[in-house]
Order: sequence, then structure tokens, then C-alpha cells
Amino acid sequence: MIIPALDLIDGQVVRLHQGNYDEKRAYDTDPIKQFSLYETNGAKYLHLVDLTGAKDPQLRQLVLIKNIVETVNIPIQVGGGIRTLSDIQNLFNTGVDRVVIGSKAVTSQDEVKSWFTAFGGDRITLAIDIRINEEGKKLVAVSGWQETTNITLEEIINLYLPFGLKHILCTDISRDGTLKGSNISLYKEICRTYPSINFQSSGGIGSLDDIAALKSTGVNGVIVGRALLEGKFTVEEAITCWQNA
Repeated sequence: MIIPALDLIDGQVVRLHQGNYDEKRAYDTDPIKQFSLYETNGAKYLHLVDLTGAKDPQLRQLVLIKNIVETVNIPIQVGGGIRTLSDIQNLFNTGVDRVVIGSKAVTSQDEVKSWFTAFGGDRITLAIDIRINEEGKKLVAVSGWQETTNITLEEIINLYLPFGLKHILCTDISRDGTLKGSNISLYKEICRTYPSINFQSSGGIGSLDDIAALKSTGVNGVIVGRALLEGKFTVEEAITCWQNA
């Protein structure tokens, strides 16, 4: 499915380039109205990144998130600096469908395993952001992409599969915010290797052709952010493209 996405800083819709807060582009749109528009145009699922909460969990935009959840009638997954059990519970209390766990899945593995045990794989999406090195290894980046670890994508997946892992949002960092298309070979490979996982592609979508190219990979969802905000195509056009690809 097509999953429209918004990144929010202090209630404002923004896009970061390669995760860099200093390379921020702001959009003059109300997030509640924007998500409502996406729903009206046929979206069945939404993705929100709380960049304020990612920087400071004490400032998480819970009131706004709750307003969004109560306004739209389709499920939404929310990520951005989720570090504690209370962070997760607070988000679930707003009515979100799934929480998106990023760096913690690498840095606090036992704790994240306990979250899978507590909430189940249907309530958690792992966001695994990777840099592919010259040897072709898919190395996981953490801390807002500031640090590249020696842990591979496959190692993380194999670690959490026994604990009910079902949903992964995988981003090739080199494609993020570029509008130059997704890493098709990456998604083909991981979908083939892990058929039980619902993969969401993220990064690089700039045209309907980019969406069509992903259909053959086996991904379950396509995250689309900047291209929708900048009018490259509509949600309705993206859904039609996906269905006809």
C-alpha cells in the first residue's frame, strides 16, 4: 500500500535532508488537514515522525498526535526518539496503531525484545536505516544517522524474528530526500530472504515510475513524503499506479 508520511517539528510540517536538522525545509500546510486530505484521496495507512520528540522526548507532540488520530479514520504509525516503555504507552494512549522503534533496536536489544513480548509484533514497526558499504554490507545507522554501526540489517532481523517481528521500515539513507528512486535491488533481496516480514520502503520516491518500480520487489508498503508535499503526484495517482503496476 501507499503510506503518506509527514515529519513534524513543533507542529510544523518539515522535511530533513539525510536526517540533518540543519538542512530543513518547511512546508506551509497544517498537518491535520494534510493527513485528512491524504485519507480523502484514498490512503489506508499513515506514517508520522515526531522530530521534536526525537530530539527531546519530554517535548513529544502528544496533544497534536492525539488530535490527528482523532481526526482521521485510518490507522497511523508514529516514530521519533522512542526510548522508553512510557514513551510507547503514551503514544498508544493517543490511539496510534503502531509505534516505530529505531536506534533502540540496536543499542538496547534486550529492552526492545521485552517490548515485543509486551505488545506483540503487530504493534511495533522497526525502522532500520542502512548505509551500504563498498563490500555490499547493509550497515545499520543510529542516532539520527550520525553513527554507522558494524551491525548488519540481517543481524537485526534475525535477532527479533523469534520475538514476533512482523513490520520493518527500511531506508537506504543514500536515497532519502533525493527524489531519485528507491534501491530496488535492496528491497527485492530482503523481501525474498524474509518472506514473513512486511517491509515498508522509504526514501527516494520522486515519480510514479519510482512507485511502479517497487511493485515487483515484494514490499508491503511504500512510504511517500516529500513527493506528495511538493505535488509530484497525488495519493490517488500513487494508489492507482501501485494497483496497476
